[in-house]
Amino acid sequence: MLRKVEGIVIRTIDYGETNKIVNLFTREMGKIGVMARGAKKPQSRLTSVSQMFIYGHFLVQMGTGLGTLQQGEIINSFRGLREDLEKSAYSAYIVELTDKLTEEKKTNPFLFELLYQTLNYINEGMDLEILTYIYEMKMLNIAGIYPKLDGCVHCSKTQGKFAFSIREGGFICHRCFHIDPNLIQISPATLKLLRLFYYFDLHRLGKISVKDTTKKELKTVISSLYDEYSGLNLKSKRFLTQLDRFKP
Repeated sequence: MLRKVEGIVIRTIDYGETNKIVNLFTREMGKIGVMARGAKKPQSRLTSVSQMFIYGHFLVQMGTGLGTLQQGEIINSFRGLREDLEKSAYSAYIVELTDKLTEEKKTNPFLFELLYQTLNYINEGMDLEILTYIYEMKMLNIAGIYPKLDGCVHCSKTQGKFAFSIREGGFICHRCFHIDPNLIQISPATLKLLRLFYYFDLHRLGKISVKDTTKKELKTVISSLYDEYSGLNLKSKRFLTQLDRFKP
């Protein structure tokens, strides 16, 4: 079956001397794997369209297993994502997270739009950490993680001072602090942003300025949720952690 799809290259694997296996996340079919024959040859018409982060239209021959990439047309090369080390590192994490959490051929137009918009914002130079935290929060449900963010996870009250309980899976109010001795203390700003990132539409993202202390709290909560419940161990995440150590 020959199909034209709109997609983003989220993973490539060299196959033999001249071929590549390309994972595309597509609007129409979800995640699909295709063989790009001859894509490692410099003169091949598939060379440019089978690079990481390429967003384009792809003509694919699909069967029961691995498909075949027939041709591609680039809509946006997202060149900046490959040429800037920091942008490349964050983008690699975004697409690896997507790859690991999604099933083959399971259509999710909302996730496709989220992935495209996130990479586009990274390419435009918006805050890399904040974009990543937003993406991680929106991927929680796909990872099977459903934090309680609309009140205390234990008593459901919505007023008072709040912390975050990884063990209980959500906000916990001061009346219930005794339930979890390992709760994470967070500021009201962090509480508000965690809720905002989880629920709001990324298209509405304007200029956002977040204090470093708030970013650290966001990172602690979100990373702890993934560490505790996702079972993921991503190479790109480890590289991001190393990169952070060299920041001034």
